[in-house]
Order: sequence, then C-alpha cells, then structure tokens
Amino acid sequence: MRAFGTFSGLLVIAVVSALLALKLGAVNLQWSHLFSAFTGEDAGVFEQIIWQLRAPRVAVAFLAGGGLALAGAMLQTVTRNPLADPYLFGISAGAGLGVVIAMTLLGVTSGFALSASAFSGAMVATAILLAVVVSLRYMQTAVMVLCGVALSFGFSACTSLLLYFSDPQAVSAVVFWTLGSFSRAELAMVLPLFALLIGVLVIVMLLRKQLNALLLGDESAHTLGVNVKALRIVVLVLSALITAVLVSICGGIGFVGLMVPHLVRLSGRFDNSQLYPMSFIFGGIFMIWVDLIARLALQNQELPIGVITATIGSLFFFALLYHQYRRD
Repeated sequence: MRAFGTFSGLLVIAVVSALLALKLGAVNLQWSHLFSAFTGEDAGVFEQIIWQLRAPRVAVAFLAGGGLALAGAMLQTVTRNPLADPYLFGISAGAGLGVVIAMTLLGVTSGFALSASAFSGAMVATAILLAVVVSLRYMQTAVMVLCGVALSFGFSACTSLLLYFSDPQAVSAVVFWTLGSFSRAELAMVLPLFALLIGVLVIVMLLRKQLNALLLGDESAHTLGVNVKALRIVVLVLSALITAVLVSICGGIGFVGLMVPHLVRLSGRFDNSQLYPMSFIFGGIFMIWVDLIARLALQNQELPIGVITATIGSLFFFALLYHQYRRD
C-alpha cells in the first residue's frame, strides 16, 4: 500500500514537472496558452513553441532519465554492485565510439544510421564483456566490473584517437554531442522510445522473482532454479539496447543510472521488484528538472546536460560517503 501511494505521488509529480517544463523557458508562457494548446484552440505562435520545441524535449528528457535509471537498477541487481551503471561496464563508451565512428568517418549526424552505429558499438562492448565472463565457470561480478572498466578505457582511447585525426568541424560536433543535450529531440522519437522502454520494463517485471533470487548469491539462485548466466546475458543485452538508443539521441549523460536507484532506495523500504518502475519514474522527473535548469540557468545560452548531472552526482556521492562515514 505504501509503495502504491509513493508510486502515485511520483506520477503526480511527473505530470506537474512536465507542465512546468512546458511553461517555463526563454519565453515564459501563461497557463491559458497551455490550456489552449491541449484543447486544440488556436494559441498562435505559443502553440508552435509548445508542440514543436518544448513538448518533444520534455518527453525525450523524461524517457531518457527513466531509461538510464532503469538500466542502472538492472545492472546493480544482476551484479549485486550498488555502483554499477552502463558507464561502468563500458556499454556507454562502446555506444559512444559507434557514434563517433559514424560522425567522423561516415559523416552521419542524425537518424537511424546514428542509432544503429550506437547500438553496434554497445553490442560490441557487451559481446566482449560476455566473452570474458562466460568463459569462466561462474559469471563473477568482480570480473565483470574489472572487464567493464577496462573496456571503458579502451573504447575511450579509440574515441580520442579518432578525434585526433578528424577535422575540427567533426571534432566540434562530437564534443557537443558528448556533453549531452536534448536539443535534437523530435516528436517522432517519442513513441518508439516509449515503446522500447516500456517493453524492457515489462520484461524486467516478469523476471523480478529471478532477479530477487539473484540478490541472494549465485549459488542460492542456482539452487532456486535460476539460470544465472542466461539471466545476466538478457539483462546486459537489454541494458545495452537502452543505452545505445539513448546515447545516440542525447549524447553522454552520466551518473543518472548510478544515482537515481540510490535515491529510490533511500526514499523508503521497498521490495527490490518495486525498484524498477520507481527508478524509471524518478529518473524521468529528475531529468526533466535537469533539462529545465540547463535551459534557464544562463540567459540566451544552454548548459550541457551531462555537466549538470555529473556535478549533482558527484556532490550526491560525497554526501553519501560522508553520511556513511559518520554513521560508522
């Protein structure tokens, strides 16, 4: 009952946050403008601002935040590592390398080809990770983390090498992309992205009992009839899919998958299976407000999303470590 109340409250906060994000910006709108746009009445130029500029951006921001938080919660569960997220396992770095290859060598700047390149890079990283850990008798989480860190450094080195030999215009485009932004958001992106994330969330909820068993340890999960290797492979592939699509659309946005599940756990005592939908909603709310800060912090200028999330994330973990130290 408590979890249902919390989830309902998060949904209300998400709706209010989205409405505020639609209203506020370089041009502050009136509530009557939003009402006219939603009811189909002629709101003039304000209708174009709402539906062509702000609505796609708010929707993509919510879905990106929710997707990254969901991927982080999934990886933290299957590795039993509270610091796991797509960046730690090299999935984001692989997706980023795929995007950089497409932008610098193939001249691709947007569209399906960019998403396909990001997905290919993420899957290469995932395949290398799986090739290492599956070769072992058990998929030890410590080996997964170390392999992921090595992959992240390796892909980052390849990305830097490509940028070193690229022309300045391509380098500028890649640097802007790596900082993270929702400026390329379009309404056409919303429905496919929503379908993907909801599909992954449904799959995870169907596997929630197996994932809960995995928290007891690999041997205990085997005893309960869970195929640990297959479960980890499924979760890694789903995380790679989410990360690849979001990286191709939004660029590099760190700390969300690492921080949001922690915030959800700190907000109350919930069953681990409730962590996934709550992380999704909370991550979406968080990203809406981060995007709003990015648009409003400086006049006639937009801050990079990744810079804001990294700043908030680092401060959050300093506070978390300090609290843990004081408690011990």
